Amino acid sequence: MKQAILQAIGGDDDNNRQLPPVMVASANAPLPLDAAGVEIDLEDGGLLRATHQVPAGYHRLRVVREGSTVEQCHLIVTPDRAWFPPCVEDGGRLAGVAVSLYGVRSARNWGCGDFTDLERLLEWLHEDLHCAFIALNPLHAIENRQPYNTSPYLPSSAFFRNALYVDVERVPEFSRSHAAQRIAGGAKFQSHVSDLRNAEFVEYEPVWRAKRFFLRILYREFLRSASRERKQRFAAYRESQGERLTLYATYCALWNHLHRRNRNLWIWQDWPAEFQQPDSHAVHEFQQTHRRSIEFHAYMQWVADEQLEACQTRARAMGMPVGIYHDMALAIDKCGADLWAYRDFYVHGCRVGSPPDGFSPDGQDWAFPPPDKRRLARDGYRFFADLIRANSRHGGALRMDHVMRLFRLFWIPDGYQAKDGTYVRDAHEDLLRILALESHRGHFFLVGEDLGTVPHDMRDALDSFGILGYKVFFFEKDWEGRYRRPDEYPRAALVASTTHDLPTLAGFWTHRDIEARRAANLLPDEANYQRQLRERASDKQRMLDMLHDSALLPDWFPRDAAQIAELSGEMHNAIIGCLVRTPSMLMVLNQEDLTKETEQQNLPASTWQYPNWRRKMKYSVEELRSATLPRAFAEMFRNWLKQAGRTV
Repeated sequence: MKQAILQAIGGDDDNNRQLPPVMVASANAPLPLDAAGVEIDLEDGGLLRATHQVPAGYHRLRVVREGSTVEQCHLIVTPDRAWFPPCVEDGGRLAGVAVSLYGVRSARNWGCGDFTDLERLLEWLHEDLHCAFIALNPLHAIENRQPYNTSPYLPSSAFFRNALYVDVERVPEFSRSHAAQRIAGGAKFQSHVSDLRNAEFVEYEPVWRAKRFFLRILYREFLRSASRERKQRFAAYRESQGERLTLYATYCALWNHLHRRNRNLWIWQDWPAEFQQPDSHAVHEFQQTHRRSIEFHAYMQWVADEQLEACQTRARAMGMPVGIYHDMALAIDKCGADLWAYRDFYVHGCRVGSPPDGFSPDGQDWAFPPPDKRRLARDGYRFFADLIRANSRHGGALRMDHVMRLFRLFWIPDGYQAKDGTYVRDAHEDLLRILALESHRGHFFLVGEDLGTVPHDMRDALDSFGILGYKVFFFEKDWEGRYRRPDEYPRAALVASTTHDLPTLAGFWTHRDIEARRAANLLPDEANYQRQLRERASDKQRMLDMLHDSALLPDWFPRDAAQIAELSGEMHNAIIGCLVRTPSMLMVLNQEDLTKETEQQNLPASTWQYPNWRRKMKYSVEELRSATLPRAFAEMFRNWLKQAGRTV
């Protein structure tokens, strides 16, 4: 099995070099080499000779002998720790609410949450709850096809956004397009949008068809009537995104073109061979003959970027120290745009997964290829840095899904099962340093999702670089299984009530996650089901004991968890109070836990068996500020935050 992994990685083509392909060093320490004969081409165009002190940035190091460059490599110089907002550095603690943007209800959207809804939510969080940020699901570009291509954690491209979130009527071209206004205002379309808005779940495909139809009209209006200044802004955006935008837009245009010709073509691996390589003659010819189609997809990315930027600008103008907290997925869609464009940055012949554990006795196969660390290094880590930059854009925080990716991933060679895989290590210090550099440049802080499974040495390394841990309430127990009291949480962490893959607080108490797995035939047998129910009963009792021991519940409240059929208001509020009172820098409450809902967003290991990534909020944006219950929930949370000193 290990031999299969080594064959997939391939041989070492750097054996003849004295310098490594890339050096990543601290800005606060001398470079680990003799300065004689060394010249450094700085990122800003300057030149340094025979020096050990190099400013932070992406540079080029050259070894010069008798006036000629004999060898060179990338040189990346970084801070030693990630950036933090000054208020947190000074001892402050912040709070926010996690929201699945696709599921936001409002009286005006087209059946799926959009960037205007996001702006209204930011205003609600700031004005009514006094929160510092909103934590979003990844906004990556996906195919928006049910049920396999709706996960925000399986992007077609992690460099670009899902234009599904664009508020079409807010695009400047809409107000100038008589055709768009006439169609949108018609009775037929209004009825269609009303059906999508009132649907129980997000209906990705019809929502995306409607938005894409109108965005094509608006693109034509842009070409016809946009001002010179607006066209210059579009040109500046395209230039700033460079070849990555060109490749992504080409992929999208090619997919549409080939799918129209053959409705059975769904993935690029089935395209005609001449289109499967992004640098082929056929692709270059397509780019020349379909420039407008390609530019249309770039236009959609631009208007999405404009609207997201407006949201973050609004958050900062209101005084929110963080504003938007972004999330960056680990996985990529093996049939998506990034793997088509950048397949040489991934190792073929292996897949990423996870080893066997109590939840998955046979391990998990996540079915996407691992990154090629040697190719990333030869690129001077530009690919990795661009990913971080793209995902933190217009935000004040970035959560990295599965932060252990920086240290190691579990590889499964082709022909082997998940249980037969093994861990392969990465150049973690290089990656941590680049994260620190990018966080200072973008003024965002970093959170690493670990769910309590990160080994101590990895956690120490993350702490040393200022990357916050991620503490989920359900998993915070000591070695005896006792739930931790508020004062036992670390400061350098984000504490969360739950995640998208876990039950809500109310769902945990009523076993909704266990029942959902049973209904989806994801539990192997009745004995396993009964075991999980027994374990849950034990966890509920330990949770209740901790809340009583921490004086978060009144003396009259029952001490036997078996007497509590559903999560009462007192206990629900006590759990939130526990998290708010921790010394941890950040605290995030899932929107479903604020409004006391029982259904989780995603049921791991399911696809069609459960409405993953489609659940809508119980209350609309308007009802959050007007309806009695949401206002009471908001008041409860705000009071906890005020008592604990977490308000802004």
